[in-house]
Amino acid sequence: MSFDGPPQLPTRDELAREVADLRARGKRVVLGNGCFDLLHVGHLRYLQDARSRGDLLIIALNTDESIRALKGAGQPLVPLQERAELLLGLACVDRVLPFDELTLEETLRALRPDVHAKGPDYTPDTVPEAHVDRELGIEIAICGDPKDHSSTALRDALDAAREGGRR
Repeated sequence: MSFDGPPQLPTRDELAREVADLRARGKRVVLGNGCFDLLHVGHLRYLQDARSRGDLLIIALNTDESIRALKGAGQPLVPLQERAELLLGLACVDRVLPFDELTLEETLRALRPDVHAKGPDYTPDTVPEAHVDRELGIEIAICGDPKDHSSTALRDALDAAREGGRR
């Protein structure tokens, strides 16, 4: 198998046209989002559950700049193109859309998916964009394994292991 280079990622306008066409044909579109800096089984379970809610799963992926704004310097550990390529390698993810904003409001307004999927660390009332979902008639689906899986915890464990080896 040969490597063809990193995937070409669509623009929000391109995806908006695709979503409108799919919805016109009666298909359900699901939109999820996140940083996905260190993929773990919690991410996979979230993505699989989200995909089961519709015919197409789009993941809005925080850009490197938005991750730094949210989580601070030194983040992300994995650059955008590699995170996108990993996500697109999963059978449950159909499209990846990079986004710079700190919330998903503009993307929700542009794409108007049927379902807005969030992980189990949220409830429908704590989703930051819930007011936009309600305004646009978008269903909020809490997806994934309620067990606590965390990229931050993984990173902290790696740091602790590295520090332990320096004694």
